[in-house]
Amino acid sequence: MTSLADLAELVRAPAALSVPGDLVAGAAAAGVLGPRTAGLAGASVLLYWAGMAANDWADRGLDAEERPERPIPSGRITPAAAAGVAAGLTAAGLGLAAAVGGRRAAAVALPLAATIWGYDLAAKNTAAGPVVMAACRGLDVLLGASPGRPVRALPAALTVAAHTWTVTALSRREVSGADAALPRRTLAGTALVALAATTLPRRATATPAPGPRAGAVAAALPVGLAGWYVARYGGAQARVAADPTAGRVRAAVGAGITGLPSLQGALTARAGAGLVGALVALAAPLGGRLARKLSPT
Repeated sequence: MTSLADLAELVRAPAALSVPGDLVAGAAAAGVLGPRTAGLAGASVLLYWAGMAANDWADRGLDAEERPERPIPSGRITPAAAAGVAAGLTAAGLGLAAAVGGRRAAAVALPLAATIWGYDLAAKNTAAGPVVMAACRGLDVLLGASPGRPVRALPAALTVAAHTWTVTALSRREVSGADAALPRRTLAGTALVALAATTLPRRATATPAPGPRAGAVAAALPVGLAGWYVARYGGAQARVAADPTAGRVRAAVGAGITGLPSLQGALTARAGAGLVGALVALAAPLGGRLARKLSPT
């Protein structure tokens, strides 16, 4: 009988802590941060978990050789059950997005779901894989902005997408290990991502700081959160460059997943929602602790 622990492992439940920050960053950039953001974040989490279940269903043959401990090859979850979980979570995510955000949200959620399934079923093992996965995260940010003008969130979406490209490129070497050139390239990308998070234009409608001291804090917060992001994820990539073994690659991928909230927090703070950005970033250490019990990769 399938247990909740098995299902949590199938969908890599702790990794979903990296999802709500996408929606918050998008909503902050578009100036529509509010109650609907939480509902859209819930929809995105469901779609994320659906993608994880679909990923394991699609990889069940490969996992039988490389990761026999995963829920499907170990026999704890049947392939049919995994496919059913993926389909059910997709339907639930799309339904919740439409219920919360109406047609505007559905217009982003539908291509997001299609891109997630497209990655799992077709693009993952091709040269287009990292780009398609990056598109998933970019669309996730735009879903948060859908109640307003998503174009305003495009710079934030591209920043999160660039981060996702680096994580996905590394993830392809989780089993075999990498050559030192790959982590050096992704580390350079991470530095550019952090720079972008601290230099994106602030929203013109953002509330002005009430005084010089508050203004200094508001300016320093995105820089501090971006620095935390680089220290956490960039440090892991530097260790891969020094010793590109499979174990260190997996650790860097895990750091890229669980450390994403610090980048999302920097983007949110840069958009003028400093307190919310700081709260988003707190998901990073929480995700790191949970990852020690249940792998996010």
